[in-house]
Amino acid sequence: MAKLNVVIADDHPIVLLGVRELIERDERFSVVGEAMCSNELIELLKRQSVDLVITDFNMPADSPYGDGLKLVEYLLRHFADVKVLVLTMISSPLILTRLHELGVVGVIQKSQLHDEIQLALMAVAQGRSFNSAKPAPTCVKEPNVALDERLSRLSPKEFEILRMFVAGQSVTTIARNLSRSAKTISTQKIAAMRKLDVASDQDLLTYCLENNVFS
Repeated sequence: MAKLNVVIADDHPIVLLGVRELIERDERFSVVGEAMCSNELIELLKRQSVDLVITDFNMPADSPYGDGLKLVEYLLRHFADVKVLVLTMISSPLILTRLHELGVVGVIQKSQLHDEIQLALMAVAQGRSFNSAKPAPTCVKEPNVALDERLSRLSPKEFEILRMFVAGQSVTTIARNLSRSAKTISTQKIAAMRKLDVASDQDLLTYCLENNVFS
């Protein structure tokens, strides 16, 4: 039986190394390429026969292909025969649901990578989807119900815009990366801030970082 070709995409070399090592334990798969940004990933897919892409959700922003939902949508639209498995630290049900709606073969929480990668590969080899376990708790505190309720008000687009903004991208850069007008992005960002009940950019950054919304 021919091995399934895999490309790994992540901007952290240590993650690339770790994922490659885990994949190479499964004789049904062969890692044929690695990418540290969206550009490298797309170029690999254009010239290489690939069965599975394992990509981080958060990638460097300086690419016309973007990252997050935009990159996943591009991959699934332009490389329909390639299965996409997403690695992420984001636990928002909104985004996880949207990823599955788009058609990814599975989503793995990075905190569960060592436990779940083999299960995910088995599902891919058998032509099945993979459902990750819930993110492991990072502390012993009770769940922040108020925070969850606020985040649940955000649309996937609003969540994505805030993720990119908190990562350091300006409204203009986000608009360019998402192929939308700066006015539209600004309007959606302000709407999201209202839903989170924050009044300024600094309050937004503090809120997201203190609550580990995007990590």
